[in-house]
Amino acid sequence: MEDERLVSSQLKREDVENEWHIRPAALAEYIGQEQVKSNIAVFVQAALRRGEALDHVLLYGPPGLGKTTLANIIAAELNSNIRTTSGPALERPGDLAAIITSLSPRDILFIDEIHRLNRAVEEVLYPAMEDYCLDIILGKGPSARTLRLDLPPFTLIGATTRAGMLTAPLRDRFGVICRLEYYGEEELLQIVRRTAKLFAVPLEDAGAREICRRSRGTPRIANRLLRRLRDFAEVRGNGTVDEAVAQDGLKMLEVDALGLDITDRKVMLSVLQKYSGGPVGLDTIAASISESADTIEDISEPYLIQLGFLLRTPRGRMATPAAYRYFGMTPPPNTPAAAYAQGGLFAGLTEEREDA
Repeated sequence: MEDERLVSSQLKREDVENEWHIRPAALAEYIGQEQVKSNIAVFVQAALRRGEALDHVLLYGPPGLGKTTLANIIAAELNSNIRTTSGPALERPGDLAAIITSLSPRDILFIDEIHRLNRAVEEVLYPAMEDYCLDIILGKGPSARTLRLDLPPFTLIGATTRAGMLTAPLRDRFGVICRLEYYGEEELLQIVRRTAKLFAVPLEDAGAREICRRSRGTPRIANRLLRRLRDFAEVRGNGTVDEAVAQDGLKMLEVDALGLDITDRKVMLSVLQKYSGGPVGLDTIAASISESADTIEDISEPYLIQLGFLLRTPRGRMATPAAYRYFGMTPPPNTPAAAYAQGGLFAGLTEEREDA
């Protein structure tokens, strides 16, 4: 299950309990995402100098990269209050109206998973974002009338992992659009060291690097692995997360040198062994390893594609030569995978591109 996977970048209950203690409170403390940070700093300073509300901000990118943290930092930098909700929580237009009408001038409204907004709620949001007003329909039928309420200038910050699912009218109303990228090893190293210091976990450089290499470029996963290895260090070591503790602990947790867990390896071995490297459909892979297609598509597949192990083609998923090399295998002769390994892609096997 997705909730049980250690390398899932989705927010878990244990993350909620721990992340608030380690999240940076200022833009200067936020590690990584340098281009996004520099742009946000300019927009925030400009809004403060003019005494205006910051333009609406859309933060998008894979889960676990710090979108919620960045939203709270923006509010802190603006000295503004922030109201937090999520797309699925706003079931009716009245839910949104109750929140928006309680905002003060230059307050922040943060909507996580904004791509999951109900369409009726989204329609109410358009005039609120564009004209700072709220249209409320009173009554029904021929006697219905519209009441327009003026709203104070506010900033909507939306966060999403699937910007392509946003409707064009909603996306066009955001003046600042920022994409958060996966983190490099050096950036993750700074994050892990900071977290270890906050949790008073003795951490050696070699152990920290071992964690970062297996964190799939995601700070949330890096911090989660650190917490797990702290337990191994206390029970099976001398209390310090060094290289030996990191390697032994991650082996016990079934997270390999590239950050692949047992489900990732099952996915790849299914494609490689059962279906001769593909192409094979996602539902077929899911059935062959008794896993849900959504879990594979949301957690395993993005990282396998990022590693260059998997291709998403119009005819299905296909393993790459890099995957065969990593798992110590050779593509079977007279298969699409073998032709691809030799540099000859069949017509129609070019990789599909998805909107971010």
